[in-house]
Amino acid sequence: MKLGEKLKYLRETEGELRGMGRAISQQEMVRALKSETGAALSQSYLSQIESGARPHMTNTTRQVLAKFFKVHPGYLVDDPEGYHVELLSDARTLEDKLDLWLISGAERFRRDAELRQALLAVSRHADSRRCLLLLNAVLETPGLVDRLFEVLKEREGENIPPGLKPASLSARIGTAEAVPLQKRSRRM
Repeated sequence: MKLGEKLKYLRETEGELRGMGRAISQQEMVRALKSETGAALSQSYLSQIESGARPHMTNTTRQVLAKFFKVHPGYLVDDPEGYHVELLSDARTLEDKLDLWLISGAERFRRDAELRQALLAVSRHADSRRCLLLLNAVLETPGLVDRLFEVLKEREGENIPPGLKPASLSARIGTAEAVPLQKRSRRM
């Protein structure tokens, strides 16, 4: 990933984390940088970095942006040719690998805000592995998904996001969800 793409992604993430429901604009970022770090960067400078017109930035700018976005300064460079985020060091724990994988998935699905938010929420949980195992148990328990949606609907009214509303049985025909648990083959 190029530096400009990373900066755009960080602006999208920052906007979501700030509850904006969208990317923080370059101009909003300039104002936030000034008020939160005291650093002054211009919107045109940020635009040049994002567009690739300015492929590198000063170390000072890298430090300021890393502090603002709460990332390691080394993240704010172009990835080497052929670099893949899936390749992780064996020195990391299983939980770290899982969290990085979830964050990577959130990045890949950044245009689907609900899915992206769900992946990031699991990655931020103290025990993301257990969260995924719980999800598996919910999916493997007949009728539990629909019952959980009913409970959420009762508690929150109609505030369930459209992507989470239970599909009717006719909409599930031909999917694994329409097949009773006993008839599903189990993978080990």
